[in-house]
Amino acid sequence: MHTVVVGTSGVTASDVLAVARGGARVELSAEAVAALAAAREIVDALAAKPDPVYGVSTGFGALATRHISQELRAQLQRNIVRSHAAGMGPRVEREVVRALMFLRLKTVCSGHTGVRPEVAQTMADVLNAGITPVVHEYGSLGCSGDLAPLSHCALTLMGEGDAEGPDGVVRPAGELLAEHGIQPVELREKEGLALLNGTDGMLGMLIMALADLDTLYKSADVTAALSLEALLGTDKVLAPELHAIRPHPGQGASAANMLAVLKGSGLTGHHQDDAPRVQDAYSVRCAPQVAGAGRDTMAHARLVAERELASAVDNPVVLPDGRVESNGNFHGAPVAYVLDFLAVAAADLGSIAERRTDRLLDKNRSHGLPPFLADDAGVDSGLMIAQYTQAALVSEMKRLAVPASADSIPSSAMQEDHVSMGWSAARKLRTAVDNLTRIIAIELYAATRAIELREGLTPAPASRAVIEAVRAAGVQGPGPDRFLAPDLAAADAFVRGGHLVAAVEAVTGPLQ
Repeated sequence: MHTVVVGTSGVTASDVLAVARGGARVELSAEAVAALAAAREIVDALAAKPDPVYGVSTGFGALATRHISQELRAQLQRNIVRSHAAGMGPRVEREVVRALMFLRLKTVCSGHTGVRPEVAQTMADVLNAGITPVVHEYGSLGCSGDLAPLSHCALTLMGEGDAEGPDGVVRPAGELLAEHGIQPVELREKEGLALLNGTDGMLGMLIMALADLDTLYKSADVTAALSLEALLGTDKVLAPELHAIRPHPGQGASAANMLAVLKGSGLTGHHQDDAPRVQDAYSVRCAPQVAGAGRDTMAHARLVAERELASAVDNPVVLPDGRVESNGNFHGAPVAYVLDFLAVAAADLGSIAERRTDRLLDKNRSHGLPPFLADDAGVDSGLMIAQYTQAALVSEMKRLAVPASADSIPSSAMQEDHVSMGWSAARKLRTAVDNLTRIIAIELYAATRAIELREGLTPAPASRAVIEAVRAAGVQGPGPDRFLAPDLAAADAFVRGGHLVAAVEAVTGPLQ
């Protein structure tokens, strides 16, 4: 099994994906263990002094003015975890919880939190045992970080609450720890707070969304090219020299991908009558500009994620000179903004894909294709309602594009009076990514059927490879009306699993 070693300088996006989705094993580096021990010495020294230090010998948030005596500090740390584990609603997906835990471990191992090495090791042990705390949908305002979700994870470390075992069954966390020989942790000064204060949930969801969107943007370039081909459009607008004079990197990459798919096509530039078509509709002609803008938005989001992966997000933090200082680094604004940006870009990508699908189905705009791509229009409805489904998904995408990060609601008796709502931005982005996958799958379904209906014209080699692969995956071609939902589900699985991109790359080589 692949192993990810956590040091003091952060982790990579690939590490997060390996642990969250691939079940990779986690180990602490010797450097991290040494840094943990050194920071803990600082916290222990401060805890022994009479002076109050936030998070070490005081209450939290609006209750930070109370000095806590030494005999109550262990109870204080237990209490913050128990009281903050107040989430409600459906369970969060296993991959999100694993990313959340792993990213918290990343910050703990930075040596800036004051957590003991044995607590960090227990976090790794829980991940390696395949134990997944039950985390709920609602509870995080994205400031001070993802408090409620992280608290549910910390509760598992204490052997309390519920968790899912490696067999997928939810049971008391204490039972699961005992079965795997993991001793519950007894939290000491600052440790409860350090396990809760971070942007880890929203960051984990950002990293996974970027990985999914990377495949989806390539998939959208492919389906846009297939639609252009099915509509007998011109590929001249994809010429590199045209995109070089407006040098947005994403635009150039999308145009290059579409051109690669269309290489050798016998459909582009044809017309069903003698009237030449000077221009294609915007949804076809401007596909690289729209998809490219989304790609460039992803590039910015990836930069934010990389910076966050290299960060130690906690409050207070232990500094190398021995100070323990309060700060505002837990605020989720940098991550929340890009989560919302991505939802906007994904909505627009879904919208333009739906417009191309609608054009394929409209006999007045499809340049010779049958109405709704039906076998016997009137008797058959063809893909009419598949487009309705796609339109419903697009409308939902537009609602999901409303930014969560523009909202704020005060909490903690006005001590935490401006919050990021980054967790909410991440949750709706996950739904948007799911919907975008379905939208692209429906365009794929329509475009491949339309190409097959162009009798006497030969599609590009890459297009033929897609049609062969998608038919082999159980997505049926043209013919009389049938139960469409299974076909659409198979098309969705084909796109979601990366098989669309793989089919094209087998012909074109790697897409950009």
